[in-house]
Amino acid sequence: MARDQIDMTPLQSRDELVAWLEAGIKPPSEFRIGTEHEKTPFTLEGRQPVPYEGARGIGALLEGMQLLLGWEPIMERGNIIGLYDVTGGGAISLEPGGQFELSGAPVETVHQTQAELMAHLAQVREIATPLGIGFLGLGMTPSWSREQIPVMPKGRYKIMTNYMPKVGQYGIDMMYRTCTVQTNLDFSSEADMVKKLRVSIALQPVATALFANSPFTEGKPNGFLSFRSEIWRDTDNARSGMLPWVFEDGMGFERWVDYALDVPMYFVKRGESYIDVAGSSFRAFFEGRNNSLPGERPTLSDWANHLSTIFPEVRLKRYLEMRGADGVPWGRLPALPAFWVGLLYDDESLNAAWDLVRHWTAAERQALRDDVPRFGFKARIRDRYLFEIARDCLKLSHAGLRRRGRIDQLGRDESRHLEPLERILEAGRTPAEEMLDKFNGEWGGSVEPVYQEYAF
Repeated sequence: MARDQIDMTPLQSRDELVAWLEAGIKPPSEFRIGTEHEKTPFTLEGRQPVPYEGARGIGALLEGMQLLLGWEPIMERGNIIGLYDVTGGGAISLEPGGQFELSGAPVETVHQTQAELMAHLAQVREIATPLGIGFLGLGMTPSWSREQIPVMPKGRYKIMTNYMPKVGQYGIDMMYRTCTVQTNLDFSSEADMVKKLRVSIALQPVATALFANSPFTEGKPNGFLSFRSEIWRDTDNARSGMLPWVFEDGMGFERWVDYALDVPMYFVKRGESYIDVAGSSFRAFFEGRNNSLPGERPTLSDWANHLSTIFPEVRLKRYLEMRGADGVPWGRLPALPAFWVGLLYDDESLNAAWDLVRHWTAAERQALRDDVPRFGFKARIRDRYLFEIARDCLKLSHAGLRRRGRIDQLGRDESRHLEPLERILEAGRTPAEEMLDKFNGEWGGSVEPVYQEYAF
């Protein structure tokens, strides 16, 4: 969630950075589920990107949402750039190209995730429809060029936009043209964190295939099933990827801190201003060697903000963030938290999932990660297709959710939220392949129908 943290205590030692992460440890009874999803706004008339300014722009949408919800506005230089629910902990924020993100409140069950999502969609529709705005549930904008997409008035994005082309060919696309759904989950100890991190990094390609939903760029098939996932392979490799060192002996909070210290920074926030420090490491800042802020020491806020600019397939903050999935239509969104909760919040399933991946080598994990954007379920690791591994994972997740036994008002457990994924496996093809079939068939070689069939 791109909401900047405020804690201006200067940092004295590396131990404080480790302690900040360790503070995320919780007993299993306090485990929560956080789901974040992004959706692309478009004008219902003409199906164009929605600018920030104007009576029917993103700013007006946020102002309307603020009046409806009574949430606190997040302001930057006089512009409303997000909303924050002081009581529940949820937030609405803007990605660089206007992608509208709900960062859900921490909830106890996937049923609550779904309820929160349905409420959010009803609220957004109430404000957006009169403004002539719709939302698209795809991993990437299917028809617009980079140049067409408006820039949101957030200082951090300006700095990132300038820096991205220096470190990869797709960073601008990542910022302005992609959408994801992400699940954030807790850990009960350092060892529990390490185990969940390893299992979820290794299995992130399974989520990428199950949610692969970005086969079009500028109106044509781009040769991939998840082009969003491909984009991450060449966005900024100093801050993304499969983190092979996580699987080595000695992994823990300290190891993550040492990694993060060397990841280049983007910005430092002071008051309302973003100071461009792109390319220099947090370690140099920590040692008082940042050229833009000579002699100045970072604060806990700087650390928290920096950790939110690291983009591996799974990210550690005070919880673990699953980052492998494309944005999808609303009916499939609760399936992502359901999938990971069933695998990671049930010890039996977690152990079985670890058995599934423990013998894979770093090179094998990387090759699977590299192949999945193009081949989806047909990617292979050792002698197995990813399709078979996905089937195993879904079984484990289903069993884990059943054992959790969190029942809704109709007496159903959380495994029902896996149904969209079970249908995908029954069909034997990714959502992107289904969409490509439509493109080559009933859609007559046009992506325009996505604005109806894949809209929220």
